[in-house]
Amino acid sequence: MKGFINVIKPVDMSSAKAVSIVKKKLHLPCGHMGTLDPMASGVLPVGIDKTCRLFPYLLDKVKRYEAVFRFGILTDTLDSTGTVTNTTDYIPSTKEIRDNLSKFIGKIEQIPPKYSAKCVNGKRGYELARKNVEFELEAKKVTVLSFELVEKISNTEYKFAIECTGGTYIRSLARDLGYSVNSLAIMTALNRTHVGIFNYSNGVAVDEILSCESITDYVIRPELSVNYESIILTEQQATKILNGIFDVYPYADGLYKVYNQSEFLGIGEVKEGVLKIKSYVR
Repeated sequence: MKGFINVIKPVDMSSAKAVSIVKKKLHLPCGHMGTLDPMASGVLPVGIDKTCRLFPYLLDKVKRYEAVFRFGILTDTLDSTGTVTNTTDYIPSTKEIRDNLSKFIGKIEQIPPKYSAKCVNGKRGYELARKNVEFELEAKKVTVLSFELVEKISNTEYKFAIECTGGTYIRSLARDLGYSVNSLAIMTALNRTHVGIFNYSNGVAVDEILSCESITDYVIRPELSVNYESIILTEQQATKILNGIFDVYPYADGLYKVYNQSEFLGIGEVKEGVLKIKSYVR
């Protein structure tokens, strides 16, 4: 079996736990793309067996989030699970927040949270932070496509809709937005609604996975996750390529979805006319 299960992860469950539930149902190795913290919910694409080899081609896919930020407070984790490190009585107005959102749209630099999976000298940031080890993370470039204030929830909390590419830390956006309006802010809720083609409409809740007899009906075909042009090989051509014998083809250089006459083989790359399979998922 190959393909994806688009798990809708609930709050208070780790991404690893969600993957383990799929593994037990399928009795196959599985992996997830784009970790969601336990406090977050939403779309978690789980690759089945060799399908995980497609994850590198999904990293640049657009992600959409619904997030709640609380103003007037800062924690060491930049979210509501952490220890309070600072507070302020100043809470910005809706207008002040909206007037500052444009600063965070486009290609921007942000410093990742210390409580993150970013590596420092071979160690995860969260491992060092939990041991109270002093360290600094370098700013990284990310792309935010849209950042909108949806509604005011309470005197201190606002809901936002954010569209960005992979690698963007929503908790860092909360912190930096707080600073930009002369206040402080943390993330108190996060729901990932889209990752590329994966969204709530083609997802399945964990409770449904646990209760159903078979989850094969929820499997999303692997080739649907990428939008490259297709190359369809004859059985003879496919056999030669899979055995390391490369022919020249009349295709422009680039990445392609490669098929034989009956199934999707994986992602191929053409260089100077020569086609090679980069990620074989058959």
